This record gives sequence, structure tokens and C-alpha cells, in this order.
Amino acid sequence: MHTRKLEGIIISESNYSESSKILNLYTKELGIISVISKGCRRIKSNLRSVSSKLTYGNFIISYKENGLSTLISVDILDNFKNILTDIKNISYSTYILELASQVAKQNDNEDVFNLLISSLKKINEGLDASIITLILEVKYLKYLGIDISIDGCSNCGSSENIITLNSEKGGYICRECYTNEKIVSEKTIKVMRLFYYVDIDKITKLDLAANTIKEINSFLEEYYDRYSGLYLKSKHFLSILNNK
Repeated sequence: MHTRKLEGIIISESNYSESSKILNLYTKELGIISVISKGCRRIKSNLRSVSSKLTYGNFIISYKENGLSTLISVDILDNFKNILTDIKNISYSTYILELASQVAKQNDNEDVFNLLISSLKKINEGLDASIITLILEVKYLKYLGIDISIDGCSNCGSSENIITLNSEKGGYICRECYTNEKIVSEKTIKVMRLFYYVDIDKITKLDLAANTIKEINSFLEEYYDRYSGLYLKSKHFLSILNNK
């Protein structure tokens, strides 16, 4: 084993023995690796405060390529303390951590990591977690290899007279190609394209009508269910939370 410094975030944790934890660490450099944080559950452990989910920083580890690495220390970059004070933010952040981990298993592009961190930062700043999550879901589609048609009709390619979007047909539908697909609002059509191209780091304000959020969420749920093959336990909890 040798010492490495990795930028990463803890996406999940589990107790190990009486005093330690196994951490699933999503790193920019190596993707997802497992790390043991020895003795971190002890009150006086220096690793106690840096061995929990959502800890983001530069991790110093004793790295074992084909086995369990060992955590040495962490230089915190952000502990997302504002997220941890709100159940809605915690729930959405848990979901996007799980989503990002599944995307990362299929695509090792660093952008997958960077988009996750940017999204968490915006939620921590107080932007609406549900909208940030929708933006991230839109952006992750291409890394899953199931990109949507957002620059023109998914059937004919025309950018004129776009009147709806459809999960089965893969995106926008123009008036000429429309059959009996469910119609969404003009606002939803515009916002979907904005979500696709917006730089998350540059977002300072989010203000969307409930109907627009609902239509985009409905499309993305259908699209992910149809094409992604992902099953995320945290998504089910979000559904329960939003139906309260």
C-alpha cells in the first residue's frame, strides 16, 4: 500500500467491528473506492467528525488497489452543514449521492463527480433541492448513454413548432410529428432545454411554477424507468416525502 491524496465525498457508511466504519468514497481521481476508518466511532478519535456521509474533502489514505484502503486524515473542503439541518435537503442529497454513484459505475468521466459536488453546494446555499435534483437528472442522462433530444424533434429533427416532449420517443416532439402524446406547457419545453445547458455553478436563483416542476419530474421519472435500468431506494423515500 502507498499513501495517496484524493478529492472525494463519502456517499455511504457502515459500522465495522466495535469502533470502525467502512466508507464508500466517491473520488474524482479513482471513482468509487472502499476505505476503512479505524476507530472513528470512538469519542476521542480524530477521524470521528470526518467519517460520515456527505463529508467532502481531500482524503489522505493508505491506498490498496485491489482491496480495502485505510483512511489516514481528511482536509475538509465542505461539510454541507446547511443541508444537514433540513429533512428535505437531506433526502434529496441522499438521492443524488446514490444516483451519482450509479452513474459513476457506468461512466468514469470526472464531470459526473463535478456535477454532483456543484449540485450539493447549491442545495447547501439554499436553492431548491427538488429543482437542483431535476437539473442533475437531466445532465446525467448523457453519461448513462441515454441522452434526450433537446435541440429538435426526436422524430424528424426539426427545431420548429416544438409542442411537447415524450419519454417513449426520447425528447421533443414537433407539431408535424405529434400523434397523441400528452401535451406539456410551453414553459416546461423551454425549461427542459435550459436545464440541459445551464452551468450549475452559475445558478443564483430558482423560481419555477409547481406545474412546470411536476411536468419535468414526471417526464424524467418515466424516462429513467424506461431506459436507465437503475433502481434507487432513496427515490422511493422521496416519493413518500413529496406525497405527504
